[in-house]
Amino acid sequence: MFKVIDSKPLVPNIHQITVEAGEVARSIQPGQFVIVRAEDGGERIPLTGSDWDQSAGTITLVFMVIGHTTHRLSLVSSGMEIPTVVGPLGNPLEMKKYGTVLCLGGCYGIGSIYPVARSLKEQGNRIISVVEARSSHLFFREEKLKEVSDQLFFITRDGSRGLKGHVGAQLPRIIDSLDFPVDLIIINGCNFLMKRGTDISRSMNIKTLVSLNTIMIDGTGMCGVCRVTIDGKRKFACVDGPYFDGHQVDWEELGTRRQMYLREEVLPLRTSEAEERHPSVRKV
Repeated sequence: MFKVIDSKPLVPNIHQITVEAGEVARSIQPGQFVIVRAEDGGERIPLTGSDWDQSAGTITLVFMVIGHTTHRLSLVSSGMEIPTVVGPLGNPLEMKKYGTVLCLGGCYGIGSIYPVARSLKEQGNRIISVVEARSSHLFFREEKLKEVSDQLFFITRDGSRGLKGHVGAQLPRIIDSLDFPVDLIIINGCNFLMKRGTDISRSMNIKTLVSLNTIMIDGTGMCGVCRVTIDGKRKFACVDGPYFDGHQVDWEELGTRRQMYLREEVLPLRTSEAEERHPSVRKV
């Protein structure tokens, strides 16, 4: 069992949990993920590491409450225990001196882009961080990102903070405003954000890495759910990634596969919530 040190909502629908997992904390690297369970007999889900403390033996995970398991995990409070924290899994990002790296994060991806930016900064890179959300009240980890960023930009769809609009319109504006070229872009977040970001970076001829954790389930390559096509070749996001060259991803195929499992994610959550409100309701 793994003790929960801290559990709290960050913004609406985004939760953070810190767990004692010494072996994982001592070996995890930026870009890798862990498999967790919220309860005995529960579903195993992959979550990307958002922070870790080797001396304290803790790892921090940031996730969106979207399905039954993430809902159950968000209800686990400090001092309780969860049965499974397995990892680290996946391939870490290569941390070296690239020059100027633009780290783009949206939604839960704001959490997982932070350790990437931190490690790249430690390697001597210039870090330009860009975070995107529907509105200003959905931003989090601002202070942490400021500490590791040379410049920090905000994009909101409603214009409540920073630049107004979508990444597709504002990312070129941000890059053009810089006094130096961008050597690499790394994007963490939903498929829409990653695809729009790579569309822009392709037109600007900037190498781009994206994290395809959005389609993973089993995390060990056995279930086959995370099959993706990269440069015309079949890959598995969990064992071959999760990071890939965004310009080589078949985004149309990825989007279609991602849509296939939405009902399976949402239906158990709705049933669980109904049972919590009305114990007489039976599962379907």
